[in-house]
This record gives sequence, C-alpha cells and structure tokens, in this order.
Amino acid sequence: MTAVHIVGSGIHQFGRSEGMSALDQGVSACRKALADAGLDWSALQFGFGGSRDGGNADAVMPRLGLTGAQFINVANGCATGGSALLSAYWAIKSGELDLGIVVGFDKHARGSFNPDPKRWGLPAWYGRTGLMLTTQFFGLKIQRYMALHGIDATTLGRVAEKAFRNGVLTDHAWRRQEVPLETILGSEMVSDPLTKFMFCAPSEGAAALILASDRKMRELGLSGPVVRGAAVRTRLPGSFEVFSPSLQVAQDPSPTVLASRAAYEMASLGPEDVDLAQLQDTDCGAEIMHMAENGFCADGDQAAWLVDGQTALGGALPINTDGGCLACGEPIGASGLRQIFENVQQLRGRAGRRQVADARIAYSQVYGAPGLSAVVILEGQS
Repeated sequence: MTAVHIVGSGIHQFGRSEGMSALDQGVSACRKALADAGLDWSALQFGFGGSRDGGNADAVMPRLGLTGAQFINVANGCATGGSALLSAYWAIKSGELDLGIVVGFDKHARGSFNPDPKRWGLPAWYGRTGLMLTTQFFGLKIQRYMALHGIDATTLGRVAEKAFRNGVLTDHAWRRQEVPLETILGSEMVSDPLTKFMFCAPSEGAAALILASDRKMRELGLSGPVVRGAAVRTRLPGSFEVFSPSLQVAQDPSPTVLASRAAYEMASLGPEDVDLAQLQDTDCGAEIMHMAENGFCADGDQAAWLVDGQTALGGALPINTDGGCLACGEPIGASGLRQIFENVQQLRGRAGRRQVADARIAYSQVYGAPGLSAVVILEGQS
C-alpha cells in the first residue's frame, strides 16, 4: 500500500490582514509550503483547495504558474480543509499521482455567519427563528449537553482560558493575550450559556500542505509525517447537528463519532495512542462535546480533565495547542488545514514554546455545516 506523507507546510497569519486579499494570503501560504519542502511549483502534479468567501482556490495558479496541472476546488463548510486533504490523500493512495498541494484561505466580514436556509434545503421559517445564526444553534446545543451530563459554565470558561494561554505562544494566532477565567465568565452574554470570549470569530488566514507518496518523498530526499488515517462522515437521521430542523427522541451517533471511528480503524490506533489533538472549537461547548465524541473521555468527564490540566500543554492530552479557533479565529477554507499545519509542526519538533514532548501521534478533527466531520491522524517519522 502506498504511504502518504506531508513533506511541506506553510501558513499565513490568521486574524486581520489589512491590504491583503484572501487570495494574496493563499498564495503566501503556498509559497511558504514550497519553500519548506524545497520544491518548485512546476514539480507539483495536482492541487485541491477551498474558500468560502475568498474566491476560488484555483485562482492561486495564475500567481504561482500555469503549468497545466489539475486543480480541483473543494467546498464542504468548515470541513473544507479536511476534505481537501482527504482528496489529496486518495489521489496519492490510489497510485494515480505522487506529489501535490492542498490549500485553504478565506477573508470573512465581521460578525457571525447567518446563511440563507434555501441554500441548505431548509424552509424559510428555520431562518426566521434565528437557528441559521450559528451562535444561536451552538448555545442551544451545549445547553442540552450541559443538562444531560452535568457540565457547568466554569468548565466552558476553562476551555477559553486555555485557548488564549496557548495563543500567546503561537506566531500565527490572532488572539495573543491571556484572558482571566473571571473575565471570560463575566463578559457579555451572546447566546446562553456562551459569552463573547467563548466564541471564535470569522477571520482571515491561509494554510497549505504538500503531500507526497513514500516513493516520491524518498526520491526527492524529503521527509515528513505519514497520514495514518483520514475520514469524512456526514450525519445520520437521529443526530443533532447544525441546520437540523428537528431532533429525534432516539439519537444516532454524530458524524464526528463516525469519522473518528473510521480514522482510528484505518490507522489501527485508538484514542489512547494519541499524544496531542486539535479539535473543532468554534465555541467552548464544541471542544467539550468533541472531547467525548472523538473517544478521549466519557461524557461528563470533561470538567475533571480541565481542572486537572490534562488538556493543557504538559498535560496527558494537550488539545488545541496553538489556541484553536478561539485564539486563531476561523477562516473557513483554512481552518482545518491550520489544525494539520500545527500537528506537522509538533511532530517535526518545530512548535517552540508550545512543543509537546515526545509527540508521535497527532489527531485533528473539524466539524462543518450541515453536519459533517473530518478527521486526520498523523504519525511523526523518526
């Protein structure tokens, strides 16, 4: 079987980059990834990429060179980056291609996402009730989870406190200042129980990764983490997901649970083997729920994990080591690739003051509308 490696990685600063378009940022990330691998753009056989508001990802090609290589645009909500990587993984794993790039970039207007329900096959009333406004849905979903599993607001606040603390150590993060727990809990309520410091914000940024087959990597004299598992799964009828207009009494597993199980099976690994994880944290509640959905703890155990510092740097399972979406913001096209970029830096020992000691297995999970999840598991190479 053909092994797939990440041999180059590049990122453009997340946050706000005045005077730069989303495309400018995407081109910058591509050039950094090429430089990291020591490759010319002309060497690449293919590209996959996506952007929600920044234009077509294949617009990087006239800037970098019209070489005739194939490039396919990917759109899959917040899971666009993970889906682009999975597409590249399949292209190489199949044996059809050997070397290519995935790129994601975006530049969003300020304010919460509030999409048109018609684009998602939903009736107009769903939008009129406010449930297309993502902050509203996230608040309702975590309210229900807290009631079922005994999670309190202080636990939510500790997630944000950790994120901002990690962001201070991260060059590509947007929010690089610690925020005390008391400030987080006492800040303006946006959608009960989530305060303004418990949400990420739509932002700007770009990330790019270069993937190669094992044979091509060795031919070029390169190295990099191997993709042990990669999976995308969509929702079942009884799962409670964003843009779901109803909730069944008997619940099905979430798409995150399904994607996680598939990726673990592909990798022949389990949650106990993971050394660090990047989990979707568009709000503090999302990280709490995803800790359990990805198999790292039981529902309700998250409070003790956070009190004990198990998800902090230096803990048993550091989560969102670069500050996640809470500290970096969420440019949709780039967000999933930012997670994988961070894992590559960790596995290559490049993470500086946030470096996880002896990291070998790194996990990433991104969740997107209308209820789908992408998981990627990497293994570092000694």
